[in-house]
Amino acid sequence: MHIADISLFFAPHSGGVKRYLLAKHGHLAGRTGVRHSLLVPGATSAEIEPGIFTRGDWNIACAGGYRVPLRPARWRSALAALRPDVIEVGDPYHLAWAALAAAKDCGAMTVAFAHSDLPRMIASRFGRLAGRAADAYLRRLYSRFDLIQAPSRLIAQRLRDSGIARIVVQPLGVDTHVFHPARRDARLREELGLAADVRLSIFAGRMAREKDVPLLLRTFARLGRGYHLILVGGERREALSTNVTMLPYEQDPLRLARLIASADALVHAGTQETFGLIAVEAMACGLPVVGVRAGALPELIDDSVGALAEAGDARALGAAIEKVHAGDTAAMGRRARLRVERRYSWPSVFDLQLDRYARLLRTRSHAFVAAAEAADSVETPSRP
Repeated sequence: MHIADISLFFAPHSGGVKRYLLAKHGHLAGRTGVRHSLLVPGATSAEIEPGIFTRGDWNIACAGGYRVPLRPARWRSALAALRPDVIEVGDPYHLAWAALAAAKDCGAMTVAFAHSDLPRMIASRFGRLAGRAADAYLRRLYSRFDLIQAPSRLIAQRLRDSGIARIVVQPLGVDTHVFHPARRDARLREELGLAADVRLSIFAGRMAREKDVPLLLRTFARLGRGYHLILVGGERREALSTNVTMLPYEQDPLRLARLIASADALVHAGTQETFGLIAVEAMACGLPVVGVRAGALPELIDDSVGALAEAGDARALGAAIEKVHAGDTAAMGRRARLRVERRYSWPSVFDLQLDRYARLLRTRSHAFVAAAEAADSVETPSRP
Protein backbone atom coordinates (compact mmCIF):
# COMPACT_ATOMS: atom_id res chain seq x y z
CA MET A 1 0.00 0.00 0.00
CA HIS A 2 1.41 3.38 -1.03
CA ILE A 3 0.02 6.39 0.85
CA ALA A 4 0.78 9.97 -0.17
CA ASP A 5 0.05 13.00 2.00
CA ILE A 6 -0.14 16.52 0.63
CA SER A 7 -0.61 19.67 2.69
CA LEU A 8 0.11 23.38 2.84
CA PHE A 9 0.39 23.18 6.65
CA PHE A 10 4.10 22.39 6.68
CA ALA A 11 6.45 25.20 7.64
CA PRO A 12 9.33 25.83 10.07
CA HIS A 13 6.92 27.01 12.79
CA SER A 14 4.01 24.71 11.96
CA GLY A 15 2.16 23.07 14.81
CA GLY A 16 0.09 19.91 15.12
CA VAL A 17 -0.39 19.09 11.43
CA LYS A 18 3.33 19.02 10.75
CA ARG A 19 3.97 16.91 13.86
CA TYR A 20 1.26 14.49 12.70
CA LEU A 21 2.73 14.20 9.20
CA LEU A 22 6.28 13.64 10.41
CA ALA A 23 5.14 11.10 13.00
CA LYS A 24 3.13 9.29 10.34
CA HIS A 25 6.09 9.25 7.95
CA GLY A 26 8.40 7.88 10.62
CA HIS A 27 5.93 5.24 11.78
CA LEU A 28 5.05 3.97 8.32
CA ALA A 29 8.72 3.74 7.34
CA GLY A 30 8.97 0.75 9.65
CA ARG A 31 5.85 -1.03 8.38
CA THR A 32 6.22 -3.96 6.01
CA GLY A 33 4.18 -3.63 2.85
CA VAL A 34 3.52 0.09 3.36
CA ARG A 35 5.16 3.02 1.61
CA HIS A 36 4.59 6.65 2.56
CA SER A 37 5.31 9.80 0.55
CA LEU A 38 4.90 13.38 1.71
CA LEU A 39 4.54 16.28 -0.72
CA VAL A 40 4.79 19.76 0.83
CA PRO A 41 5.80 23.31 -0.16
CA GLY A 42 9.44 24.30 0.09
CA ALA A 43 12.05 26.75 -1.14
CA THR A 44 13.16 24.32 -3.85
CA SER A 45 11.88 21.17 -5.51
CA ALA A 46 13.78 18.29 -3.96
CA GLU A 47 13.56 15.07 -1.96
CA ILE A 48 14.77 16.49 1.36
CA GLU A 49 14.53 13.11 3.11
CA PRO A 50 13.63 9.67 1.80
CA GLY A 51 9.98 9.92 0.81
CA ILE A 52 9.58 13.63 1.71
CA PHE A 53 9.33 15.84 -1.36
CA THR A 54 9.16 19.63 -1.50
CA ARG A 55 7.87 21.66 -4.43
CA GLY A 56 9.43 25.09 -4.75
CA ASP A 57 8.16 26.30 -8.10
CA TRP A 58 6.30 29.57 -8.01
CA ASN A 59 5.05 29.91 -4.48
CA ILE A 60 4.41 32.90 -2.23
CA ALA A 61 6.09 33.01 1.17
CA CYS A 62 3.55 33.94 3.84
CA ALA A 63 3.55 34.53 7.59
CA GLY A 64 5.07 31.81 9.75
CA GLY A 65 7.15 30.46 6.88
CA TYR A 66 4.16 29.00 5.03
CA ARG A 67 4.28 28.90 1.24
CA VAL A 68 1.29 29.10 -1.10
CA PRO A 69 1.88 27.40 -4.48
CA LEU A 70 0.72 29.24 -7.60
CA ARG A 71 0.90 26.33 -10.05
CA PRO A 72 -1.38 23.57 -8.73
CA ALA A 73 -1.21 21.76 -12.09
CA ARG A 74 2.44 20.96 -11.40
CA TRP A 75 1.49 19.58 -7.99
CA ARG A 76 -1.11 17.41 -9.69
CA SER A 77 1.53 16.01 -12.01
CA ALA A 78 4.06 15.46 -9.21
CA LEU A 79 1.50 13.70 -7.03
CA ALA A 80 0.18 11.48 -9.81
CA ALA A 81 3.76 10.54 -10.74
CA LEU A 82 4.20 8.98 -7.30
CA ARG A 83 1.44 6.47 -8.21
CA PRO A 84 -0.04 6.22 -4.70
CA ASP A 85 -2.95 3.97 -3.78
CA VAL A 86 -4.32 6.49 -1.28
CA ILE A 87 -3.96 10.28 -1.32
CA GLU A 88 -4.64 12.13 1.92
CA VAL A 89 -5.15 15.90 1.80
CA GLY A 90 -4.34 17.91 4.92
CA ASP A 91 -6.03 21.23 4.08
CA PRO A 92 -9.14 22.36 2.16
CA TYR A 93 -7.52 24.82 -0.22
CA HIS A 94 -6.43 24.70 -3.85
CA LEU A 95 -4.04 21.77 -3.44
CA ALA A 96 -7.04 19.68 -2.39
CA TRP A 97 -8.48 20.13 -5.88
CA ALA A 98 -5.11 19.29 -7.42
CA ALA A 99 -5.05 16.11 -5.33
CA LEU A 100 -8.52 15.10 -6.53
CA ALA A 101 -7.38 15.57 -10.13
CA ALA A 102 -4.18 13.58 -9.46
CA ALA A 103 -6.27 10.75 -7.99
CA LYS A 104 -8.21 10.51 -11.23
CA ASP A 105 -4.95 10.38 -13.15
CA CYS A 106 -3.50 7.49 -11.14
CA GLY A 107 -6.62 5.73 -9.82
CA ALA A 108 -5.99 6.51 -6.14
CA MET A 109 -8.59 6.65 -3.39
CA THR A 110 -8.94 10.06 -1.74
CA VAL A 111 -9.05 10.98 1.94
CA ALA A 112 -9.40 14.43 3.46
CA PHE A 113 -8.34 15.28 7.01
CA ALA A 114 -10.36 18.17 8.45
CA HIS A 115 -7.62 19.51 10.71
CA SER A 116 -9.21 22.97 10.83
CA ASP A 117 -12.77 24.20 11.29
CA LEU A 118 -12.77 26.49 8.28
CA PRO A 119 -16.38 27.80 8.48
CA ARG A 120 -16.06 28.71 12.15
CA MET A 121 -12.69 30.36 11.61
CA ILE A 122 -13.99 32.39 8.65
CA ALA A 123 -17.16 33.39 10.51
CA SER A 124 -15.19 34.60 13.53
CA ARG A 125 -13.12 36.90 11.34
CA PHE A 126 -15.45 37.96 8.54
CA GLY A 127 -18.98 37.35 9.79
CA ARG A 128 -21.71 34.75 9.49
CA LEU A 129 -22.35 35.19 5.78
CA ALA A 130 -18.71 34.46 5.03
CA GLY A 131 -18.91 31.46 7.34
CA ARG A 132 -21.91 30.10 5.45
CA ALA A 133 -20.06 30.53 2.16
CA ALA A 134 -17.13 28.55 3.61
CA ASP A 135 -19.57 25.88 4.75
CA ALA A 136 -20.99 25.55 1.23
CA TYR A 137 -17.47 25.42 -0.20
CA LEU A 138 -16.53 22.53 2.11
CA ARG A 139 -19.66 20.60 1.12
CA ARG A 140 -18.74 20.97 -2.53
CA LEU A 141 -15.11 19.95 -1.92
CA TYR A 142 -15.58 17.08 0.53
CA SER A 143 -18.41 15.50 -1.48
CA ARG A 144 -15.72 14.47 -3.97
CA PHE A 145 -13.61 12.55 -1.43
CA ASP A 146 -13.96 8.86 -0.63
CA LEU A 147 -13.49 9.43 3.11
CA ILE A 148 -13.34 12.40 5.50
CA GLN A 149 -11.36 12.17 8.74
CA ALA A 150 -12.25 14.41 11.68
CA PRO A 151 -9.86 14.67 14.64
CA SER A 152 -12.64 14.88 17.23
CA ARG A 153 -16.31 14.10 17.75
CA LEU A 154 -16.99 17.84 17.74
CA ILE A 155 -15.63 18.35 14.22
CA ALA A 156 -17.26 15.16 12.96
CA GLN A 157 -20.66 16.39 14.13
CA ARG A 158 -20.16 19.85 12.63
CA LEU A 159 -19.33 18.27 9.29
CA ARG A 160 -22.39 16.03 9.47
CA ASP A 161 -24.54 19.02 10.38
CA SER A 162 -23.26 20.67 7.21
CA GLY A 163 -24.53 17.78 5.10
CA ILE A 164 -21.15 16.08 4.62
CA ALA A 165 -21.09 12.26 4.62
CA ARG A 166 -18.50 9.46 4.89
CA ILE A 167 -16.97 10.88 8.07
CA VAL A 168 -14.92 8.99 10.65
CA VAL A 169 -13.32 10.23 13.86
CA GLN A 170 -9.56 9.84 13.50
CA PRO A 171 -7.76 11.16 16.59
CA LEU A 172 -4.25 12.48 16.51
CA GLY A 173 -1.61 11.07 18.81
CA VAL A 174 1.71 11.53 20.51
CA ASP A 175 5.11 9.88 20.69
CA THR A 176 4.88 8.47 24.22
CA HIS A 177 8.62 7.81 24.30
CA VAL A 178 9.54 11.43 23.56
CA PHE A 179 6.75 13.01 25.59
CA HIS A 180 7.33 11.20 28.87
CA PRO A 181 7.42 12.14 32.58
CA ALA A 182 11.11 11.15 32.61
CA ARG A 183 11.87 14.35 30.65
CA ARG A 184 11.22 16.40 33.79
CA ASP A 185 14.28 18.49 34.66
CA ALA A 186 14.46 20.40 37.95
CA ARG A 187 17.17 22.63 36.49
CA LEU A 188 14.60 24.47 34.37
CA ARG A 189 13.39 26.42 37.38
CA GLU A 190 16.96 27.40 38.17
CA GLU A 191 17.48 28.52 34.58
CA LEU A 192 14.38 30.72 34.84
CA GLY A 193 15.32 32.02 38.27
CA LEU A 194 12.22 30.53 39.90
CA ALA A 195 11.84 29.26 43.44
CA ALA A 196 11.31 25.54 43.89
CA ASP A 197 7.82 26.02 45.30
CA VAL A 198 6.47 28.21 42.47
CA ARG A 199 3.40 26.68 40.79
CA LEU A 200 4.68 26.45 37.23
CA SER A 201 2.31 26.30 34.24
CA ILE A 202 3.13 26.14 30.55
CA PHE A 203 1.51 26.69 27.18
CA ALA A 204 3.17 25.94 23.85
CA GLY A 205 1.84 26.72 20.40
CA ARG A 206 1.32 29.39 17.82
CA MET A 207 0.49 32.74 19.37
CA ALA A 208 -2.54 33.01 17.08
CA ARG A 209 -5.74 34.79 17.99
CA GLU A 210 -7.71 31.60 18.53
CA LYS A 211 -5.27 30.51 21.26
CA ASP A 212 -6.41 33.51 23.35
CA VAL A 213 -2.98 34.21 24.82
CA PRO A 214 -4.18 37.60 26.16
CA LEU A 215 -6.56 35.68 28.43
CA LEU A 216 -3.63 33.67 29.77
CA LEU A 217 -1.73 36.89 30.48
CA ARG A 218 -4.71 38.43 32.30
CA THR A 219 -5.20 35.25 34.29
CA PHE A 220 -1.63 35.09 35.54
CA ALA A 221 -1.61 38.81 36.27
CA ARG A 222 -4.55 38.09 38.59
CA LEU A 223 -2.90 35.04 40.15
CA GLY A 224 0.25 37.00 40.95
CA ARG A 225 3.23 35.74 42.92
CA GLY A 226 3.42 32.05 43.58
CA TYR A 227 2.26 31.23 40.04
CA HIS A 228 4.37 31.41 36.90
CA LEU A 229 3.57 30.83 33.22
CA ILE A 230 5.95 29.77 30.44
CA LEU A 231 4.74 30.69 26.95
CA VAL A 232 6.57 28.72 24.27
CA GLY A 233 6.17 29.78 20.67
CA GLY A 234 6.08 33.54 20.37
CA GLU A 235 7.91 36.79 20.39
CA ARG A 236 7.48 39.41 23.05
CA ARG A 237 5.11 42.01 21.64
CA GLU A 238 3.80 43.59 24.81
CA ALA A 239 4.88 44.14 28.38
CA LEU A 240 4.65 40.89 30.30
CA SER A 241 3.99 40.60 33.99
CA THR A 242 6.85 39.40 36.14
CA ASN A 243 5.30 35.93 36.47
CA VAL A 244 5.29 35.21 32.71
CA THR A 245 8.29 34.02 30.67
CA MET A 246 8.14 34.04 26.87
CA LEU A 247 10.30 31.50 25.02
CA PRO A 248 10.69 31.16 21.23
CA TYR A 249 9.09 28.41 19.16
CA GLU A 250 10.70 25.07 19.94
CA GLN A 251 11.04 22.83 16.90
CA ASP A 252 12.94 20.01 18.58
CA PRO A 253 10.45 17.54 20.16
CA LEU A 254 12.89 16.45 22.87
CA ARG A 255 13.54 20.01 24.02
CA LEU A 256 9.81 20.76 23.92
CA ALA A 257 9.10 17.63 25.95
CA ARG A 258 11.67 18.72 28.52
CA LEU A 259 9.99 22.11 28.90
CA ILE A 260 6.52 20.60 29.24
CA ALA A 261 7.48 17.80 31.61
CA SER A 262 9.32 20.25 33.87
CA ALA A 263 6.16 22.27 34.53
CA ASP A 264 3.37 21.36 36.96
CA ALA A 265 0.42 21.83 34.59
CA LEU A 266 -0.47 22.89 31.07
CA VAL A 267 -2.94 25.76 30.69
CA HIS A 268 -4.84 26.21 27.41
CA ALA A 269 -7.25 29.13 26.91
CA GLY A 270 -7.98 28.47 23.22
CA THR A 271 -11.60 28.08 22.16
CA GLN A 272 -11.21 26.65 18.66
CA GLU A 273 -9.14 23.52 19.08
CA THR A 274 -10.21 20.81 16.66
CA PHE A 275 -8.27 18.22 18.67
CA GLY A 276 -5.82 19.69 21.20
CA LEU A 277 -2.50 18.01 20.42
CA ILE A 278 -0.51 20.10 22.90
CA ALA A 279 -2.89 18.98 25.66
CA VAL A 280 -2.28 15.32 24.79
CA GLU A 281 1.49 15.91 24.68
CA ALA A 282 1.32 17.45 28.16
CA MET A 283 -0.77 14.53 29.45
CA ALA A 284 1.83 12.14 28.02
CA CYS A 285 4.43 14.03 30.07
CA GLY A 286 2.39 13.33 33.20
CA LEU A 287 0.86 16.81 33.57
CA PRO A 288 -2.70 17.73 34.45
CA VAL A 289 -4.31 20.10 31.95
CA VAL A 290 -6.42 23.18 32.59
CA GLY A 291 -8.55 24.19 29.62
CA VAL A 292 -11.80 25.89 28.67
CA ARG A 293 -15.20 24.43 27.83
CA ALA A 294 -14.90 25.08 24.11
CA GLY A 295 -13.68 23.32 20.99
CA ALA A 296 -12.52 19.75 21.41
CA LEU A 297 -10.75 20.22 24.75
CA PRO A 298 -13.69 18.83 26.80
CA GLU A 299 -13.24 15.53 24.94
CA LEU A 300 -9.75 15.26 26.45
CA ILE A 301 -10.06 16.84 29.88
CA ASP A 302 -12.19 16.02 32.93
CA ASP A 303 -11.74 16.37 36.68
CA SER A 304 -9.64 13.21 36.86
CA VAL A 305 -6.87 14.68 34.70
CA GLY A 306 -7.32 18.44 35.15
CA ALA A 307 -10.03 21.07 35.13
CA LEU A 308 -12.21 23.07 32.74
CA ALA A 309 -13.28 26.71 33.02
CA GLU A 310 -15.73 28.89 31.15
CA ALA A 311 -14.20 30.33 28.00
CA GLY A 312 -13.06 33.96 27.98
CA ASP A 313 -13.21 34.37 31.78
CA ALA A 314 -9.88 35.13 33.49
CA ARG A 315 -11.39 34.77 36.95
CA ALA A 316 -12.83 31.32 36.14
CA LEU A 317 -9.61 30.16 34.48
CA GLY A 318 -7.59 31.31 37.48
CA ALA A 319 -9.93 29.42 39.81
CA ALA A 320 -9.47 26.26 37.74
CA ILE A 321 -5.70 26.63 37.94
CA GLU A 322 -5.89 27.08 41.71
CA LYS A 323 -8.18 24.04 41.97
CA VAL A 324 -5.71 21.81 40.15
CA HIS A 325 -2.76 22.96 42.24
CA ALA A 326 -4.77 22.48 45.44
CA GLY A 327 -5.38 18.84 44.48
CA ASP A 328 -3.05 15.91 43.91
CA THR A 329 -1.33 17.02 40.72
CA ALA A 330 0.91 13.95 40.70
CA ALA A 331 -2.08 11.59 40.74
CA MET A 332 -3.83 13.59 38.02
CA GLY A 333 -0.67 13.45 35.95
CA ARG A 334 -0.43 9.67 36.30
CA ARG A 335 -4.03 9.26 35.18
CA ALA A 336 -3.40 11.61 32.27
CA ARG A 337 -0.39 9.57 31.16
CA LEU A 338 -2.38 6.33 31.38
CA ARG A 339 -5.19 7.81 29.27
CA VAL A 340 -2.73 8.78 26.55
CA GLU A 341 -1.10 5.35 26.54
CA ARG A 342 -4.51 3.72 26.08
CA ARG A 343 -6.00 6.06 23.49
CA TYR A 344 -3.50 8.39 21.84
CA SER A 345 -0.16 6.69 21.23
CA TRP A 346 0.90 7.04 17.60
CA PRO A 347 1.03 3.26 16.95
CA SER A 348 -2.60 2.76 17.98
CA VAL A 349 -3.68 5.88 16.06
CA PHE A 350 -1.93 4.83 12.85
CA ASP A 351 -3.07 1.20 13.13
CA LEU A 352 -6.65 2.48 13.13
CA GLN A 353 -5.92 4.68 10.14
CA LEU A 354 -4.19 1.93 8.15
CA ASP A 355 -7.16 -0.34 8.70
CA ARG A 356 -9.43 2.35 7.22
CA TYR A 357 -7.13 2.80 4.24
CA ALA A 358 -7.21 -0.95 3.63
CA ARG A 359 -11.01 -0.95 3.73
CA LEU A 360 -11.07 1.86 1.18
CA LEU A 361 -8.80 -0.08 -1.15
CA ARG A 362 -11.03 -3.12 -0.82
CA THR A 363 -14.02 -1.04 -1.91
CA ARG A 364 -12.00 0.13 -4.93
CA SER A 365 -11.16 -3.47 -5.81
CA HIS A 366 -14.79 -4.47 -5.46
CA ALA A 367 -15.83 -1.55 -7.65
CA PHE A 368 -13.34 -2.57 -10.35
CA VAL A 369 -14.57 -6.16 -10.26
CA ALA A 370 -18.21 -5.05 -10.45
CA ALA A 371 -17.43 -2.72 -13.36
CA ALA A 372 -15.57 -5.47 -15.20
CA GLU A 373 -18.42 -7.94 -14.68
CA ALA A 374 -20.93 -5.36 -15.89
CA ALA A 375 -18.81 -4.71 -19.00
CA ASP A 376 -18.55 -8.44 -19.68
CA SER A 377 -22.30 -8.88 -19.42
CA VAL A 378 -22.82 -6.14 -21.99
CA GLU A 379 -20.01 -6.98 -24.37
CA THR A 380 -20.26 -10.79 -24.40
CA PRO A 381 -22.89 -11.89 -26.95
CA SER A 382 -25.52 -14.20 -25.57
CA ARG A 383 -25.50 -17.74 -26.87
CA PRO A 384 -28.37 -18.85 -29.06
